[in-house]
Formats: sequence, structure tokens, C-alpha cells
Amino acid sequence: MATHPERVVLTYADYLELHDDRMRYQLLEGELDVTPAPSTNLLVILDLYVRRGRLGTVFVAPCDVVLNDNNVVQPDLLFVSRERAAIIERACVRGAPDLIVEVLSPRTERTDREIKWQIYARYGVAHYWLIDPDRREATALVLEAGGYRQAVVAQGGETFAAPPFADLAIPLADVWAGDGAGEVVEA
Repeated sequence: MATHPERVVLTYADYLELHDDRMRYQLLEGELDVTPAPSTNLLVILDLYVRRGRLGTVFVAPCDVVLNDNNVVQPDLLFVSRERAAIIERACVRGAPDLIVEVLSPRTERTDREIKWQIYARYGVAHYWLIDPDRREATALVLEAGGYRQAVVAQGGETFAAPPFADLAIPLADVWAGDGAGEVVEA
């Protein structure tokens, strides 16, 4: 009779013991997940907009977001408003950011669209953007009582204007360009 080993649930303390080997680690429901580092022009555009308006802080991975002891994520991009800056600690963001952005890849799509979607909703991430370079699509989700509601979908070369930055119009052609250039266009 075969025995199955018990599932080991990792904690934030276990996570902190991992060696720094330049890989990107996350804890999703206590399970270790390894993902590649992100690459996106969206950071340049969003960071410039947030800094101009002194709205808060934009972080790009690797940046630990500790939602609880068994859920430590490294979103591709995240925003913490000035009003909620107290959740920013020296080594991590402890609590739900105002916005999390995940750039989808074939390797991360299921995790981002299913597992993280549920975790982010449960821990109160108010705004969740999914950027899909393969489909040339940007989707903005807004957290409501029953979970996430799709607020905006933009495709191809359209302009993406979504909560919490509805007055920021992001030309998706700049996001897909891959050259690091990007303009901030205020709607």
C-alpha cells in the first residue's frame, strides 16, 4: 500500500529562508511558486503618471506583498496610494495594494487568471489589471461584494483608461512596443 506524503504548507518565515538565486518566488496558499521576471513598458508609463500626481508608489517585481502568512506574492507591478502608505515596510508591502498588475504569459496565465484572482479578491485588492501581450489585451477588474467585476477591456492599439486611474489614458501600442518608450496621456 502506497503512502502519500503530507502536503507541506509553507509560511512567510519559510519563504524568508529561501536563498537569493535571482529567481522570483511566491507563496500561494502555502505552496511555493517560481515565475520568470516581468518585462513591460507599462511600468514606465504608470510610474511617471503616479509620480507626476504624487499619488503614491509604484513597485515592480521583485517586491514581496505579504497578504497573510501563507500568501506572499510578487506581482509584476503594484501601486500603493499615498493614503495607504503605512502598509509599505522596509522589506515588503504588508497588506493589499490598491492595484496589482499581472502581465500574462503562457506559463503564468492559469495562476494569474484563477489562483491569484481568488487570492487577491479574498484579501481585498481593489483593482486588478491583467495585461496579455499575446492577445494584445488589457483587462481591468474592480473588486465588489461578490468578487471581481470586469470594468474595462481594451485591445490592440486602443487606449486603456481604467480604475483607479480613469484619467490616465495608456496607449496600448506603447505597451506592446517593447522599446521602453511610453507617453503619459491624460484623458
